[in-house]
Amino acid sequence: MNVLLLKEPREGESGPDPYIKELASYGHKATLIPVLAFKFVSLNVLSDRLFQPEKHGGLIFTSPRAVEAVRMCLDANNRREEWIRAVKEKWNAKSIYVVGKATAALVRELGLDPQGEDTGTAEVLSHLILEKEDASVLPLFFPCGSIKREVLPTALRENGVPLETLTVYQTAQHPDLEKNLTDYFSEQGVPASIAFFSPSGVKFCLEVVRRLAGQKLNRIKFAAIGPTTADAMTAEGLSVGCTAEKPTAQHLAAGIAQALQ
Repeated sequence: MNVLLLKEPREGESGPDPYIKELASYGHKATLIPVLAFKFVSLNVLSDRLFQPEKHGGLIFTSPRAVEAVRMCLDANNRREEWIRAVKEKWNAKSIYVVGKATAALVRELGLDPQGEDTGTAEVLSHLILEKEDASVLPLFFPCGSIKREVLPTALRENGVPLETLTVYQTAQHPDLEKNLTDYFSEQGVPASIAFFSPSGVKFCLEVVRRLAGQKLNRIKFAAIGPTTADAMTAEGLSVGCTAEKPTAQHLAAGIAQALQ
């Protein structure tokens, strides 16, 4: 059966996207349509912060895009050698917190040792941070996107753990989203399942999907990568056919395969 994945291709990996590969193992044909476009901002400020680990108690990454911003800083200013020689181990002496395996893998490529990759959501990560940190720590540094949820900053603030946030990328709708969706529906028809990967994806895609699917909308099994996305779908009146137990290709594919039985 056809499955539509409303997500960006995974960066830095050769071969098929892991979500396409996992769904193929269940006999389903998956197609990716990128939903979001990103603009990087404040990279000079980010670069300064990265080379001042002594001013922070640790790092927090909740998206691959934030790690990409760090990589851009190291490459743009030819500072990777300095990073490897003099800086990364100073960060590794502190806590490097992440959400999700994709983000963790990219953080490891920077030479950093992440913890929390199995947390899956910012809410669960905040519990892990609060178990390990207290008000005496130097501010944790959190490079993030323009539409981050406030769950993690609020949890840390309410418990007195100091946090410094910096917006390093802005999120907008992908310029070709509506055209790509229209082309997909005209060529492949209405898919058996559609998977959303973020509340932003729900916000930007749902109206177009509803229009293109028409009377067949109720036949589609809608899937969510996690509880936050599922909540956004429910708030828009969608019936959520499955939510991945963890935000991985394996868990989402298993959920979709079961929903389509």
